[in-house]
Amino acid sequence: MVNIIRNITTLKTVCALILILFISAFSYAQVPHKVNTVYDAKGWKLQVDNENFFVKGMVWGYCPVGENYSYNLWGQSDEFIKKVLHQEFTLLKDANVNTIRLFSVVPPKWITYIYEQYGIMTIVNHLMGRYGYNIDGIWLANTNYQDELTRETLINDFVAMVEEFKDVKGVLMFALGNENNYGLHWSSFEIENLPKDEQHKGKAKFLYTMYNEAIAAARKVDQNHPYMIVNGDIQYLDLIVEHCKQVDILGVNCYRGISFTDLWERVDKEANLPVLFTEFGSDAFNAMTMQEEQLGQAVIVKGNWQEIYNKSYGKGEEANALGGCQFQWRDEWWKYKQTENLDIHDKTASWSNGGYYFDFAPGFNNMNEEWFGICAIGEPDEDGIYATESRMTYDILKEIWSIDLYKTDKKTMNRKIDAIDMEQLQYTAETRSLKLDKKKNDRFRLVGGKLEGELVFHGESYKVEKDGKDGMNFSNGEMLFLDFEFQPTNRLKGDFTLNILGNV
Repeated sequence: MVNIIRNITTLKTVCALILILFISAFSYAQVPHKVNTVYDAKGWKLQVDNENFFVKGMVWGYCPVGENYSYNLWGQSDEFIKKVLHQEFTLLKDANVNTIRLFSVVPPKWITYIYEQYGIMTIVNHLMGRYGYNIDGIWLANTNYQDELTRETLINDFVAMVEEFKDVKGVLMFALGNENNYGLHWSSFEIENLPKDEQHKGKAKFLYTMYNEAIAAARKVDQNHPYMIVNGDIQYLDLIVEHCKQVDILGVNCYRGISFTDLWERVDKEANLPVLFTEFGSDAFNAMTMQEEQLGQAVIVKGNWQEIYNKSYGKGEEANALGGCQFQWRDEWWKYKQTENLDIHDKTASWSNGGYYFDFAPGFNNMNEEWFGICAIGEPDEDGIYATESRMTYDILKEIWSIDLYKTDKKTMNRKIDAIDMEQLQYTAETRSLKLDKKKNDRFRLVGGKLEGELVFHGESYKVEKDGKDGMNFSNGEMLFLDFEFQPTNRLKGDFTLNILGNV
């Protein structure tokens, strides 16, 4: 009887412990990160759960060849998604990436999965009508931020998104828009009554007041994450300061070449906000030589990050840099025409920028939208997952991001960055490219062949005179056999023989 009581007591204890562990695990999963900006005499920094956090980020996305912006990875099977994430995030983690930003919203369970499996956090970004929006059941290509219903719809949808993601493990912050200041295309009587040179700025005012209202409403739902707008460079910085006082971080998409020039000083003096680059980088294609340009891209990106590091907390300069999200992870073969030639890696430069010296020439475009990846798209495997082939820039960022910014003084930090062996990394990149080219060439190869010669008689015999002797009329024939094997994908393989006849 005593043994029975003891066994029951032991069983109850075990069950109680299991229940406690289950409740603890469940509770832990529901506790959001506490993310905030900190400002003191040494400048600005970001903290996650009271630990310093410098954004070593990547604008990430996965899009197969033949697809475009409408492709939805998250609509695929869980098994397929996990295989894609394993390929992609193993490489990202190995490069010391700690943050990703996307142009689509990642489902909550995958944000947590990415964080728990790879230690990488996600910026949740609502585009706020940048590329059109559904207002009261009607799709409007140009978003009118002056329209009350449009403003109300966007603000409510943003707050609903914050409500959905506020307790999701792995969320770093919330972002609004994507260069919306470049997409102010509506018109109204009020705007048209303004002087022509003030009309665009008049529309921008409505954009930034809407941002401010959206953030203010979202704070009532979630105060554990910072709020960032994603602006096209620092256009309308004065309007941001005046009309968007709720913003915590100034997110900037900036393409100025190897340096961000006066951006740091202007933001420091005019706005007193921390800066997080939400897009920046260089293409990896030379529009002059019409060839891939890994070195040019690598030099510019290295210069970008060295400048960002020097403008960060405690380095004695403006100290307003929180890091950045490199644009971008992989090439996008759909960017040039977006709905055409999706299976072609287009080499057409679509705009010009003098900051990118390696292929700039006045009067000519030099920016290749489909070549901004620090990785190229490789061949698909048996599951149809396209390989990610790293470029020289990947190797450089891996070295830069290995530096613990908050534990390294400015002099040591710059010495480490300057010591990166560019020649060796260029050699490594070229060797890797040669191996990749060989691999591509192996898809179609000559595997054998033979050359035969024959005497071919005419169909009818007759006598001919030659040197006074009788003979038969004949000619020599040549036949060449070439055996080929091809395998353009893992699912398609074949062979054929080419028979060439000569002198017949």
